[in-house]
Amino acid sequence: MSPIEFYTSQKEKFQEQRSSVVNKQRLFRIIRLTVFLLISGIVYFFWGDWITITLTLVLGSVLFTFLVFRSSDLGGRRKYLESLIAINETEIEVLKGNWHHLPDEGDEFKLDDHAFSQDLDLFGRASFFQYLNRAVLERGRNKVAQRLASNHCEDILLKQEGIQELGVKAEWRQDFSAHGSLVQSKISEDAIVSWFSKYKVFTNKNTPILVGAVSLISIASMVLYAFEIIPWTYIFAWFFVGVGIIGRSLKKISQLANHTSQVQDTFERYHILLERIETEEFKSQQLAAWQSRIHQKDKKASEIFKEFSKLLNALDQRNNIIVSIPANGFFLRDLWISHKIEKWIKENASKVEEWFTVIADFDALNSFGNYAFNHQDYVYPEIIGEGKQVEAAQLGHPLLKSEGRVDNDFTMQNKEFFIVTGANMAGKSTFLRTVGLSIVLANNGLPVCAKSFSYSPMKLISSMRTTDSLSDNESYFFSELKRLKHIIDTIEKEEHFIILDEILKGTNSKDKAKGSQQFVEKLVRTGSTGIIATHDLSLCELEAKLDQVKNYYFDAEIVNDELYFDYRLKTGVCQNMNASFLLKKMGIV
Repeated sequence: MSPIEFYTSQKEKFQEQRSSVVNKQRLFRIIRLTVFLLISGIVYFFWGDWITITLTLVLGSVLFTFLVFRSSDLGGRRKYLESLIAINETEIEVLKGNWHHLPDEGDEFKLDDHAFSQDLDLFGRASFFQYLNRAVLERGRNKVAQRLASNHCEDILLKQEGIQELGVKAEWRQDFSAHGSLVQSKISEDAIVSWFSKYKVFTNKNTPILVGAVSLISIASMVLYAFEIIPWTYIFAWFFVGVGIIGRSLKKISQLANHTSQVQDTFERYHILLERIETEEFKSQQLAAWQSRIHQKDKKASEIFKEFSKLLNALDQRNNIIVSIPANGFFLRDLWISHKIEKWIKENASKVEEWFTVIADFDALNSFGNYAFNHQDYVYPEIIGEGKQVEAAQLGHPLLKSEGRVDNDFTMQNKEFFIVTGANMAGKSTFLRTVGLSIVLANNGLPVCAKSFSYSPMKLISSMRTTDSLSDNESYFFSELKRLKHIIDTIEKEEHFIILDEILKGTNSKDKAKGSQQFVEKLVRTGSTGIIATHDLSLCELEAKLDQVKNYYFDAEIVNDELYFDYRLKTGVCQNMNASFLLKKMGIV
């Protein structure tokens, strides 16, 4: 089944399930109204028959409460199904080429001094991050960005194995993302971890004894009153004793309740995500290692989170005055629940960050698995040793639509430097970004838009979009020099694949030509591997001087007074430039 067929069938299946849930919700609303009217009618017609009225109110309240909780469950199920429908609708649109509407552009991850992210359009409007990212949690989203920008080229086969396994688990990924998308936490995971680490308990080991003693005396008093051994005033007085005890801790209980109400939704949803991770079978080394980090000897992490979620829900019920006032006066309910919450924090706070991290890792890798599933015609790069740096057949840019996209074969030996010339708009910059992004994807274990792709893993560094800095009072030329100096300093410490586009644009043509030649010669002497695109044909003269330098070009032709591009990478030097033709064609000159 193709990805588009899978998403279409999933969408139709969940739409049918949603319709069923909506019909059940309507039915339950009718039943609730009927029960309410029936109870009201019995109370009205049997007024004075207190046994009948009491029995009706008790049974009616139980039934009505059941219907309310069942309706709430149906509401949750409906939201879950609507999230699944939205997930599949998104993927259908993306596969049709409509993805610029995706909400997360990742602008905050842009860094001017990053090794390559600005030049390759990794983040921002119409970026690869916007196209790839499907993380539904803040930490997962951050991890997607970190992985893309990491420049790590280790353990690539392990990364590939994890992405391949998660890629085929499409239904599991959608289920995980749907549950994750329903998290509506008021504070971040980092804030929760910080709160746990700084939290100071106010209950102690004697709290259970105190609660137990007060509860036993309350029960005994009620029994004695029932047998008319003591008057009701004794119970009334004892109630205020309990109120006094709970009142001493009321401020701290309220502070705890205020904090826990903000994390309640996180733990309610996260225990489901942990359960999904725990119960799935993972065979790849990376995913199995992540899964093992949440395994506990005595109890599953999901059960521990669920236990905490129930405690938080119980404390949240203190806002129900009908329950809270008698339960606290007679049984010190809030103090007992607070003690259990604090005990949970002491026992599990140190593990929470690890569990949050595992959830975020899976959330992030879901994006990579989704990308692999959507592009089953792409290839996972093969790792080659010394000698060739890159060998690709029909290499293309993944953000370009396959219809009309021109792919190129590309082979480069280690320590070679390519000089790429060509007319304006002929495809030089797109080709450079294609090569650069392919290396980034390969280093992350992702499949590459190519028929075949082999490479020797290497970090990437580029200079394609230098800008002046008004805040630092820097000219464009000085900013570019700083960038080139940074490249030289970097490759002296560690080998990188270098991508340059029209360097030294901030000076005159003669000075630019001389400086560019000297810079490329410097790179060749250091044994660097890379590509530079330029309009300066004099730079191509280096091929005759240096064996490591090879000339390639993208051509343009004028056919029937129209400019034609074939976007094919060819061996040699470009002879056809098009600036004067375009100026005339557009009526500028």
